[in-house]
Formats: sequence, structure tokens, C-alpha cells
Amino acid sequence: MTVTASEAASPTILFVDDEPSILSALRRLFRPEGYRVLLAESATAALALLETEPVDLVVSDMRMPVMDGAQFLEQVRRRWPELVRILLTGYADIGATIAAINRGEIHRYIAKPWEDQDLLLVVREGLTRRRLEQENRHLQRLTAAQNEQLQSANAELERRVLARTQEIAQINGFLEQAYAELEQQFLLSLDVFAGLLELREGGSAGHSRRVALLARRTAERLGLDPPTCQDVFSAGLLHEIGKIGLPDALLRKPVSTMNGEEQARYRQHNLNAEAALLALPRLQRAARFVRWQDERIDGRGLPDGLAGDELPRAAQALSLAVHYHGLLSGRLAAKRLGPTEAAAVIKQGAGLRYEPAVVAAFQQVLAEAPPEVESDWLIAAAELRPGMVLARDLLSPQGTLLLAAGFCFDAHKVRQIHEFIERGGVRLNLHVRRPPPTAATEAAHESAHPAR
Repeated sequence: MTVTASEAASPTILFVDDEPSILSALRRLFRPEGYRVLLAESATAALALLETEPVDLVVSDMRMPVMDGAQFLEQVRRRWPELVRILLTGYADIGATIAAINRGEIHRYIAKPWEDQDLLLVVREGLTRRRLEQENRHLQRLTAAQNEQLQSANAELERRVLARTQEIAQINGFLEQAYAELEQQFLLSLDVFAGLLELREGGSAGHSRRVALLARRTAERLGLDPPTCQDVFSAGLLHEIGKIGLPDALLRKPVSTMNGEEQARYRQHNLNAEAALLALPRLQRAARFVRWQDERIDGRGLPDGLAGDELPRAAQALSLAVHYHGLLSGRLAAKRLGPTEAAAVIKQGAGLRYEPAVVAAFQQVLAEAPPEVESDWLIAAAELRPGMVLARDLLSPQGTLLLAAGFCFDAHKVRQIHEFIERGGVRLNLHVRRPPPTAATEAAHESAHPAR
């Protein structure tokens, strides 16, 4: 089959049915839609086509000789799991349709005879799902490419980026797993990416994560719903992504020492960050919060001059966290403030920059002592053993994320950690979950860790 350039750029649909008249009807229905249409009169012929042709979506009849639709779609799931699978059935036995759903993990099924518009809509939705999954994989490839660009900065950075690239490659593998794990792994990739961005500025490792944690805790204290709190956290991780294109000399200047032209250029980073995230539907709310991180409730902020209720509390929680850590780090003024001084400046902004309720929530978060963790042990990396589970995030000496809390170590990962500390000549301590108490485990731990 000869494929033109325009066809190659169009989504490809494979229809499988043992009735030529059905295939002809499907071709007539879908050709005007601009899709590339492939036809097969048997499951065997369809499998042969899939071996040689790139296909995005498969529509199969249920009742076919030799190999029925359930058997065929099961093979498609095993060999090409990324393809969208749809079943056409006029078969009255509901058990056969259930078998196709269970064995082939089909995305949708349509009864014959079908309504043309219904079938067109189902196929469009399936292709949209396929496109979104491809965009997600593209994001991972883009992240890896950015890692490679960072490697060229200097030799020391190259070593760190290589470690991050390996982690991101592992994350890519996780993202190929079941849809239920997608959200967790996506958020972890944001965390790692935020750490990589900070490597450009010496001494700032962990800044974005600290902003994200403070913003989320403030949002939680305000009683915002969990999805919004998570979007605030994501916005905190990515709030500096728009600075990628700014020159190093400008980034090293505190904002208060910049001239008018420099400040105007610097303030564009909020808009640049929002634009960079436009292609990711999952991050649209987070992108808006990043855009509004310099807004004020008195209407004197940038870039939109929002006032009062126009500025959501979620955006205020992010803005406050960015402001507070900017005062601590020296990003805003030449003189770095201590925690007490910075908190006092934030308090002065009540009713001007932030709602008083938001400032009160922030003060309560600062006043809270770090939660005591009674169910974990602090061990040296050399004591790490397979089967242990991280109780807290594992950070490098520079403050970048190595592994997230909840990770269960196997022998391979334990060996990697040991090699990491030997090569780098660094010390790492880890918090691991305390196993169920037994005489043996308690005695072993006490012998290794006498009274501290």
C-alpha cells in the first residue's frame, strides 16, 4: 500500500470485519474525515497489517471466523498496548462482549447497526486519548532533552544531570504502566524537573520545593480542596520555569537593585511560564497561579491588576510563599532577612497584598512544629537493605530530590545508593519505616544504634 505525505500525517484507523459491505460502509463514513483508513477482512490479516503499518486506533467486529473479536483484541493489547481498541458487536450474547472487555481491555464498544454520528464521536474521543498520551510521552522526551542541555553548563553539573536523566528515564518507564499510577509519576517528574532548573543557580537547590511545600500547607490551612492544594504545589515547583531564557547576570541580581528596563524584562517570566505550560491540560490551573504570583488584592499587582475576590486564595498562597522565601534567599532585596523579619514583612502586607485570612493561615503554618515521626528510623546509607521503605523524601547533599517517600528498595537500588556515596565521597542518612516490632529487630537496631 502506497502512503502519501498527507496520509502519513493523519491518524490511522484499522477496521476489521469479515463482511466486505461493512468495511465499504466504514470507509465511506471515515474517509471524508481526513483519516487514513486501513481495512482487513479477518483478524489474521489485521495482525499482519499491524506488523508493518503504523496504526492509532483499531475497530473490530465481534463475530468473525477462526479468531473472533475478543481473541483478536486480546492479542492487540498484548503486542500493541498503546493502541486504542473499539469493539463493534451485533452479537446478542452479552458474555462474549464481557470477554472482549476483560481480555482485550477495550476502551469502548458500539452496537451494530450503529449510528454514524455516534461512531464518529467515539472514534474522535479515542484518537483524542491517543494524542494526549503521545503528548505526555513528548513531555518526557522534552525533559530529557533539557537535561542534556544542562549537562553542557560545566563538568560537575554534567554528573548530576546524568543522575537525573537516569531517574527521569525510570519515570518514563513508570508512566508506561497502568493509568492509575500516571498521576503520581507525573507529579514526581515535576519535582525532579524543578530541582534540575535550580542547578543553574548555585546555592538555590531545593528553593522551588520549599516554596511549593509552604504554599500547599497554607492552602490546606485555608481549607481549600485537595485538587486545588495539589495545583498550588505544582505551581510552586514550576513558579520559576519562565526564567530559563533570562541571562545569568540578571538572575543573580536582587529585584530591588534592578533598573526599570531590567525589572520589566524580569517580570515577563510569569507570562513565559504560563505560555510554556499551555500545551498541558493537567497544569492549566497551576499555570494561572504562576501567572498571578506577583498580583495583589489592592489591584496594584502584575500582570493583570486583579483586585479583591478576583485574586483566588490559592494564587495568594503561592504568592505569599514566593515572597517569603524570596526575602529569606536574597532574591528580592540585597539584604537577606531572617525568618522572623521575613514573617513580619508578610504580616505588613495583610489587606494590601493578601487577604488577612491568608496571612493568618501562613502564620499558623509557621507556628506549627514539624510533626514528630515515631514510626521511622534514621539510618546511614551503608545500613540500607532490600525491602526497606523510605519514610521521607531522600535528598542529595545539594538539596535535590533523589527518591520520593514510599519508595521500596530492591537489591539493585541499594547497590546504586552505595555506589553513589562511594563515588561522590558523601554521607547520606535516610529515614526508613520502622518494621513491625520483634525481639530480633529491636535488638539488632539497638546494637547498631546505642542510646542517642
